[in-house]
Amino acid sequence: MKLVKKLLMGVCMAALMAGMAGSVTVMAAPSGSVTVTSDGNKAPTFTAESAQEWTLIVHNGSNVPLSNAVIAPRLGDTNDEWPFKTEYQNYAQRIEEIPAGESVPVTFVFEQREDVATSRHTLQFDVYTEDSAEPAASQKFYVNTTAKPADNPGDQLIDLDQITGGDLSLGDISGDMMSADAGGFSNGDVSGGGGSADSGSVPRVIVTGFNTDPAEVRAGSNFNLIIHLKNTSKTTKVSNMLFDLSAPTEGSDAQTVAPAFLPVSGSSSIYMEGIKANGTADISIQLNAKADLLQKPYSVDLSMKYEGANGTPVDASSSLSIPVKQDARFEFSEFEISPDIISVGDEANVMCNLYNMGRIKLYNVKATFEGACIEKEEVFVGNVESGATASIDAMLEGAQATGGPASVKMTLSYEDESGKIAVAEKELQLEVMEAMESGDMMPMDMEMMEEPKQFPVVPVAAAAGVVVLIIIIVVISKRRKRRKRLNEEEELLDELDRPSEDER
Repeated sequence: MKLVKKLLMGVCMAALMAGMAGSVTVMAAPSGSVTVTSDGNKAPTFTAESAQEWTLIVHNGSNVPLSNAVIAPRLGDTNDEWPFKTEYQNYAQRIEEIPAGESVPVTFVFEQREDVATSRHTLQFDVYTEDSAEPAASQKFYVNTTAKPADNPGDQLIDLDQITGGDLSLGDISGDMMSADAGGFSNGDVSGGGGSADSGSVPRVIVTGFNTDPAEVRAGSNFNLIIHLKNTSKTTKVSNMLFDLSAPTEGSDAQTVAPAFLPVSGSSSIYMEGIKANGTADISIQLNAKADLLQKPYSVDLSMKYEGANGTPVDASSSLSIPVKQDARFEFSEFEISPDIISVGDEANVMCNLYNMGRIKLYNVKATFEGACIEKEEVFVGNVESGATASIDAMLEGAQATGGPASVKMTLSYEDESGKIAVAEKELQLEVMEAMESGDMMPMDMEMMEEPKQFPVVPVAAAAGVVVLIIIIVVISKRRKRRKRLNEEEELLDELDRPSEDER
């Protein structure tokens, strides 16, 4: 019996020791032993539309290793808290093991959003250990963001509070924000019930800027229009928002008259649930630019209807100016080359016509002729109106002999209305021979001068001899025939004069 009791006590002790050993392997790190630092202890600086790495160092200061640790940033509930593009639901990264007393680097890749202004943001990262619901460590870091450079006035978001000191009235926003050349925007009147606009009881939603994708709107192409909005009220949220875009009609006759911009989806209305007090939001719509638009800015009216406090209806309006670009379109005629073979030092006249078949004027047109066989030549053509023809006339001097027709390149450069330079190329063929020495020229000239003075004596004499021989033969033949006839006549007369046999 005593032996059985001893065996049972041994089994219990073994189980207890096993349980204690298992508790050591899953022991969590002591509180405060896990720390998180930024690599180099520097606040990273991010720029718009640029992905950048950020390395954090997780240190295990305990005397036990950490397995399956997780580090994750707190994304927040609004864009104001998280300045980066949110492409994933969870940015947590798992660390398989952190040995006791050692550190492990963890690298995150973030890309700043386009609408984030130049500012400083506070971001928090949490570290969780295995089977722990509460973070073993939490650390806040500063990051710096840099606003996207404005390509044109429409791309720049304006901080209205900085302009007005927080006391914004409609008179503070003027139409000067609209540029006739580069595009822009202006805000119009606000009307609503339940209060005075000057008292601030009517929340105002204004356009703070816009941009297009692609940045340059080409006639005949589709583009996305992104409009940036701001609720200037510090206390009132706006809701049930309806926006409508209206573009001017363009066209030369009744068959071509149509709005300059047409919605690709067929509807020009946009709905948004609302904008919080002192908040910002964007709306976007895909439009098509009419193919025959001239190269200039076109005004688009934006009407806004929304509800303020207690469902008060409010109407507002703004205007956008969208610049449209037209592609240059032109053709060349065939080259006229005279002569097409020259000697070194001689010149050839090269001519062709330029037909401006596009809808834009070509400025400062210049043609440059280059090739190994000629001297470089530049011809200034000037400005070419839409639908006009210009002549390109150049004298090309031979510089180096070729073994046959050689290529000569004509480069045409021109500017558009904004001064942007573009080029086009066309090739021609020209043959250049070695220059002839003066000594080689004299015998040829003399031979050419003497050749007309020589008279073809032998051929003429032979022809004359043949003619004379034929005449002689004809004359002799006629004489023989005449003699023969005379002899026959004499013989006949003699026979008639002889006496007959009867008379004898």
